[in-house]
Amino acid sequence: MYRRRVRLCVGVLATGLLLAGCSGGGGGGAAKPADTRTSGSPRATASGDTRSSPSPSPSPSAGATSLDFTPDPDRAPKTRAAALRLARTVVAAPADWGPGFVRHSPYESDPASWPVLDQDCVWQREPLPSTVLANLARSSELPAEDGKGPIRVTATVTVHRAVKDADWEMAGTLEEALRCPDQQLRQNERISGLLSQGAHFGLMGNFTSEDTLTEGGEYYSGELGGPLYYYWIQSRLGQVTVAVVGRGSEGRSDEDVNSALRQGALQMLNRVETELEAAR
Repeated sequence: MYRRRVRLCVGVLATGLLLAGCSGGGGGGAAKPADTRTSGSPRATASGDTRSSPSPSPSPSAGATSLDFTPDPDRAPKTRAAALRLARTVVAAPADWGPGFVRHSPYESDPASWPVLDQDCVWQREPLPSTVLANLARSSELPAEDGKGPIRVTATVTVHRAVKDADWEMAGTLEEALRCPDQQLRQNERISGLLSQGAHFGLMGNFTSEDTLTEGGEYYSGELGGPLYYYWIQSRLGQVTVAVVGRGSEGRSDEDVNSALRQGALQMLNRVETELEAAR
């Protein structure tokens, strides 16, 4: 069976953060604080930013009008057990981020719940809504060494009952940064100055997914200090959303974080296609 190899590229536009297009090999494209998701409301207008982001690559032909991904309805998970099997197959493990990455504790989230941003801009875990079949996150890190702090990354996979449900999640996630530019992740962790941007396929350089969101801001940790580099990417393929988030530390460059994000997202997007794409 033919399988495309997805190349993840992220670029900076004057108007904000964006998952950019790539040349060659086709496209396909993808946590916020460890496994953050919430149901959404209508798509919001994006905020702008010009901070550093994963390096851009050349875009494909401007004549591309649709993403080269056709899911097979018979392969789509319809039960929570099937969706969790898919999420476990897709979600990135330490080796997917690059050499030297190991598990970070807590490593895996509770698949029976997901995070929701409350009215006070604090993340809380709640039971899965009826529209979500599975939500799973795994956290990894490149340990501190040679005077450099750790790089911590999280991968999240959310499997919805229907494409429209996944689209609502994307819309709601985009609005979170507009509603809460400062967010409390855990007791001693927060992010601030968040700016986000979203683009459907073919808009503003997005030739890698049906829908893409990016978000950047500053990360503060009781353990690592701050402000530190924070970057997040989420993309949708059919009923599945995949996301990666990276947090830097002293001695680590933005590109150190971005390189890991590219690799982690690439692995997950390839797996979504392998599991769900129709035979050719």
